[in-house]
Amino acid sequence: MNTVKEIMEDTPAIEVMPETSNDKQPLEIVEKGGVTFTILGTAHVSKSSAEAVEKLLSEEDFDAVAIELDENRYNAITNPNRFAELDLLKVIREGKAGMVAASLALGSFQQRIAEQFGIEPGAEMRTAIRCAEEKHLPILLIDRDIGITLRRVYANVPWWQRMNIFAGLIASVLSREEIKEEDIEKLKEGDMLESTFREFSEQSQHIFSPLISERDTYMSLRLQEEVSQREHEDFDKVLVVIGAGHLKGLVEHLKTGSEGKGDKTEVTLARQGLEHVPQSSNWWKIIPWIIMVIILAGFVIGFSRNTDLGWAIVKDWVLVNGSLAALGAIIAMAHPLTVIGSFIAAPITSLNPLIGAGYVGAGLELWLRHPTVNDFQNLRQDVTTWRGWWKNRVSRTLLVFILVTLGSALGTWVAGFSIVNKLLH
Repeated sequence: MNTVKEIMEDTPAIEVMPETSNDKQPLEIVEKGGVTFTILGTAHVSKSSAEAVEKLLSEEDFDAVAIELDENRYNAITNPNRFAELDLLKVIREGKAGMVAASLALGSFQQRIAEQFGIEPGAEMRTAIRCAEEKHLPILLIDRDIGITLRRVYANVPWWQRMNIFAGLIASVLSREEIKEEDIEKLKEGDMLESTFREFSEQSQHIFSPLISERDTYMSLRLQEEVSQREHEDFDKVLVVIGAGHLKGLVEHLKTGSEGKGDKTEVTLARQGLEHVPQSSNWWKIIPWIIMVIILAGFVIGFSRNTDLGWAIVKDWVLVNGSLAALGAIIAMAHPLTVIGSFIAAPITSLNPLIGAGYVGAGLELWLRHPTVNDFQNLRQDVTTWRGWWKNRVSRTLLVFILVTLGSALGTWVAGFSIVNKLLH
């Protein structure tokens, strides 16, 4: 299997025409494999970018429009009420609760900009979609799935930097500071994902690679795939609408990338390689089982020495683990029965790695407080404030899952050390 680098090195050069401008929007015209790509670098929070897209599509004839969106973000634009179709229990069961919460946190920052400056983030993408549909042009989704990008960022950074990213997301939700004009200018250089992690990506190649450079390569490969798959069509001129921050990288990759004819397999394999999410170390999967064995061994040793010690150990395990899990539920403002259920579940689920206290807590919260249609419809708006996260039943259920899980995990370690300490004295 050829690597991405090998594919790029084995590619003939292409012609890149001089940079032009369209209402001050950076624009490049690249001819490659018989196809002319008009690549417009846009500002995702700029009205002039949307106007530039509309002007290009009204004044020139294109055979397709490629946009810097993946299927999920495309659906978010074309189906604003998609959250109403969200199966929360399924999301939690599949381990995607944290990803959904992170996406909501990113969206809350985006919504705050819209409210403060009267700007519709992503307006140029909406315009591109609308104009393409009016002209009956194919819409090519060329960006990588945001979930894959976030997971590759997460897998690529050391644990301490992961904490910084997590803290940054929380700060973006809790902060009530007005967004400054200079922050808007930064947003004009890239999309919301890049802007959120800009501080980290500028300091760390571990973040910059999956967040920026990999996506430049990925979008180049997707364009090549789309063109090669549509060779039978009259597919000679394509408008590409991307964030200005990706313009230089995409042009460079198209310039040095595969010609896209006769090597479709290599291009597809290279693209699939950039969609691969590295598996976490097996140690992380083994650790919960090791903890379970240690705790159970502690119970056995305690009771074998004397009954009082054994019950003291059990008491510590139940009270510490249950209390911290219940505290997480309280912080999430869960239903009182959810708090009690979390307290009971945590000491038991911590000894069963196949199910977590957070899952039990979230399930109870869903059963006791069914999210309404309004909760789903107002979700994006509600999460723009920290109070809204607790008010909306959908986001509060996610908080219950996350905070009860964290509480139970902390309780496992605290109670574990307490048990070891009792056995050693």
